[in-house]
Amino acid sequence: MEFEEINIGDKIKNHDIYFIGSGQDKQQKDVANELLKNKAEFRAQQKDGAVFLGICGGYQLLGNYYKLENDIEIKCLSLLDTYSINNTKRFTGNVTVETDFLTPNQLVGFENHNSITYIQGETKPLAKIIIGNGNNGRDLTEGARYKNIFGTNLHGPLLPKNVHFADYLIELALEKRYGEKIKLSKLDDKFEQMTHNMLVNKEY
Repeated sequence: MEFEEINIGDKIKNHDIYFIGSGQDKQQKDVANELLKNKAEFRAQQKDGAVFLGICGGYQLLGNYYKLENDIEIKCLSLLDTYSINNTKRFTGNVTVETDFLTPNQLVGFENHNSITYIQGETKPLAKIIIGNGNNGRDLTEGARYKNIFGTNLHGPLLPKNVHFADYLIELALEKRYGEKIKLSKLDDKFEQMTHNMLVNKEY
């Protein structure tokens, strides 16, 4: 397995998984401008089945735009049909959600965001809120997904707390690479699963 850090000015190469983390608004503007230079390549990677995971600010960057408090819009990649708006209230706390595509079906994490996100078109919620605020504190949704594109506000860190989701993303990436479904060998992840179980339905 190989990892490559993509920095400003780097040429986007063909990868199986792309991860975009979070940051402050100023950094998001800079990163968004850089991502847009490579939008055609990212769209080609999307069509080829590459896996994208965006968390918090990275989630916003996968959508159509992020509107700041001064009504300035940061144009984003539009890999997800979502848009985000700066919110005066910050959503903070533990989160438990239920998915319709994972086994076990729950994800846990920690949210800390002052943006609200809305989903439209063919993009679907990543999960349904059980504990927490989620995308906007209103429609009981958290995150978004479309094909192999996933966005979420779950930190904490997300994948070590939800190893079944990490396995799912790896299997999607392997399918993209080899053109067939591949089931991962079972690892001893009892401690990770114990951590996950302890956090299910735990309020802040």
